[in-house]
Amino acid sequence: MHPEMERIRRCLAAVREHTDFVPEVGVVLGSGLGGFGDMIRQAAVVNYADIPGFPCSTAPGHAGRFVFGWVEETPVVVMQGRVHMYEGYDVADVVLPARLMAAMGAKIFFVTNASGGMHPDLGAGSLMLLTDHISLFVPNPLRGQNIDELGVRFPDMTTVYDRDLRQIVCSAAEKNGIDLRQGIYVQLPGPSYETPAEIRLLASLGADAVGMSTVVEVIAARHAGMRTVGVSCVANLASGLSPTPLTGEEVIEAANAAAPKFKALLWDSIAAMHGEG
Repeated sequence: MHPEMERIRRCLAAVREHTDFVPEVGVVLGSGLGGFGDMIRQAAVVNYADIPGFPCSTAPGHAGRFVFGWVEETPVVVMQGRVHMYEGYDVADVVLPARLMAAMGAKIFFVTNASGGMHPDLGAGSLMLLTDHISLFVPNPLRGQNIDELGVRFPDMTTVYDRDLRQIVCSAAEKNGIDLRQGIYVQLPGPSYETPAEIRLLASLGADAVGMSTVVEVIAARHAGMRTVGVSCVANLASGLSPTPLTGEEVIEAANAAAPKFKALLWDSIAAMHGEG
């Protein structure tokens, strides 16, 4: 067995000591967005620290725990906080949560993040549905020996963000009167913010928003057979477009301000995904 598959199974066994809950949807909550986990009808909570070999969140605003429960009739597992490569973790650690949620039974991977906007229509507080991503600047989590138990050696990424799931999110946005933008996301390793020259480069490649997470997780989730969908909360204008220096506090404040409409969008989207897996 692949060593990483052994680690996934050990983590799953540790989770199963706390709960046998089987989710349909796995949700990753980005910076400043963790409050959604407190809205669901909870069945169990498992702290990352209680899972041997599992990475723990150190980023501000990331609680570091799995919350199991229901969004209406949809069983979910919610990550209140993710881990990033900039925290010093290897890419295998960063994508372990996605792989573990697949092992728990999740068929849909719903990822969120806070980002910097590069498109003129993406001001602070905008919500952007991910239509595609650019993965040139971070290591591919599938490098090395393939984990055959999870997926094929060369997984297709033509429609990495599922069209039907994106339509569900669009319908939820319309229901709530939310101006949901759509665009392409790019992940950089961080933790330093991008330079103005880097932002100009990324924009020329077709990216609309930039952040320090998501892409590697989505690649791993797709490899493991999950359908993926994502929404980004644009927390600020990217470097060179903002009149003030960028700060981590600004990201949290903008995400908190956008939280009510974000929570409504996420809730109605997930509720409509029951049976879609």
